[in-house]
Amino acid sequence: MRDPLIVTLGCRLNAFESEVIRAEAAAAGIDDAIIVNTCAVTSEAVRQARQTIRRLRRERPGGRIIVTGCAAQLTPEPFAAMPEVDRVIGNAEKLRRADLAGDGEKVVVSDIMTVKETAGHLLHGFEGRTRAFVEVQQGCDHRCTFCIIPFARGANRSVPIGRIVEQVRILVDNGYAEVVLTGVDVCSYGADLAGRPSLGGTVRRLLANVPELRRLRLTSLDPAAIDDDLVRVMAEEPRLMPHVHLSLQAADDTVLKRMKRRHSRAQACAMVERLRRARPDVVFGADLIAGFPTETDAMFANTLSAVDEMDLTYLHVFPFSARPETPAARMPQVPGPLRRERAARIRRAGERARSRFFVGRVGSTAEVLVEEGRNGRCPYYAPVRLDFDAPPGSLVPVRITGAAADHLTGERAI
Repeated sequence: MRDPLIVTLGCRLNAFESEVIRAEAAAAGIDDAIIVNTCAVTSEAVRQARQTIRRLRRERPGGRIIVTGCAAQLTPEPFAAMPEVDRVIGNAEKLRRADLAGDGEKVVVSDIMTVKETAGHLLHGFEGRTRAFVEVQQGCDHRCTFCIIPFARGANRSVPIGRIVEQVRILVDNGYAEVVLTGVDVCSYGADLAGRPSLGGTVRRLLANVPELRRLRLTSLDPAAIDDDLVRVMAEEPRLMPHVHLSLQAADDTVLKRMKRRHSRAQACAMVERLRRARPDVVFGADLIAGFPTETDAMFANTLSAVDEMDLTYLHVFPFSARPETPAARMPQVPGPLRRERAARIRRAGERARSRFFVGRVGSTAEVLVEEGRNGRCPYYAPVRLDFDAPPGSLVPVRITGAAADHLTGERAI
């Protein structure tokens, strides 16, 4: 018998939920199975999920393959029709022991819009990871024209602060120095809870209640919904890491309106400047879509120029990928080669920005969270390659000695 293999595709929330799946599968006595936790953020992600399933069947014949996650939630039938697949279960079912262990119906996918709960499980660790992910929020009530994820994740719902504190304490007690708070739309945190607590206020309470936590990070933030409390805690709490990743998507006002985003270019720039005033050393990343339907050369130029104007250090760039059943899929499409060419131009601008930042860090000292193989991450989320050995999961002082294209190098600081 072999332990179940959990394969995670996509976001940090999936990474958290895969650990829940691992624990529930173990408790249910599931063995010799492959559980694929899929992503559906783009059509390419769905294609890669199907490719991964076929590869896993070739590499590990004999065991059952269970497919779950966002792609399975949205379109279970095509996965069920694959000869490699034994069962398909939805995003709610994947967190339930009985549904994981079931051997009845091949497809068990419920209406995610009826789900009111978040994952109530308490995890003790994350296999193969030196930082831990903690779900604080689930689902999304917004309807961006390009996005299918609300229909895979359901409505916005939040985890009460007491449960968050309890989970983080367990992880800290088990040796984790860094925790990442994750969700689908974390800036909407608290809207469904009594008293409507803000994300920033919750972060402050968490840090106050778990003083042993060394480092805290946040998942992607909506620039239209970063609350005043979060700006203040960014200024006042050094344990909240100086790295903010924005769900920006574009920086042209016409494109943003057609996306149904809630911010303008000027509002995003103003938020970046506000956070920089609060925390002068903060670095920014952003999600950007290239070649959104109807995007002209001038519209694209506005997004491209924002990389330098906002000084965005880390970029996640996606050529637009139409998701069926979304309004954007029905809009006039930019040709595929042009989307890819625009994405490449944004990536090159991001690489230049990242290089400038890396070069500027040479000679400084940073506390690095050590990962496997002499690799780690500094507070600014920059990868650092060490010239010495240190235990994975430890925090070590490092003097930055060099900058390569995609990482920094460092030696132990004395």
